[in-house]
Amino acid sequence: QVQLVESGGGLVQAGGSLRLSCTASGRTSSSYTMGWFRQAPGKEREFVSAITWSGGDAGYADSVKGRSTISRDNAKNTVYLQMNSLKPEDTAVYYCAARISRRVSYSDSLYDYWGQGTQVTVSS
Repeated sequence: QVQLVESGGGLVQAGGSLRLSCTASGRTSSSYTMGWFRQAPGKEREFVSAITWSGGDAGYADSVKGRSTISRDNAKNTVYLQMNSLKPEDTAVYYCAARISRRVSYSDSLYDYWGQGTQVTVSS
């Protein structure tokens, strides 16, 4: 089992920045790919970004590309999502997920473990 705990969400004005963190514990492995997803009220959960745990290959949704950077600190078992130039449409609960694979996937159905989520609210 892998436990994921997100932090770093909050209320920010449009144009501001936030850095989300996700710390993994339990049976962590260099074979895991880590991802971020988000779900806004009344909408389906959507992919945001993902990174392989050891290889550094990363992917981004078009909606955040150029405004967000995913990174990881393997020594701390932590993945970060730096989000800049935030927009009101970025408002959502952001979830961290882990996939037992060394490949990035944009599909939430392919992730095996999930955190509880952290709320991000962007005011206009």
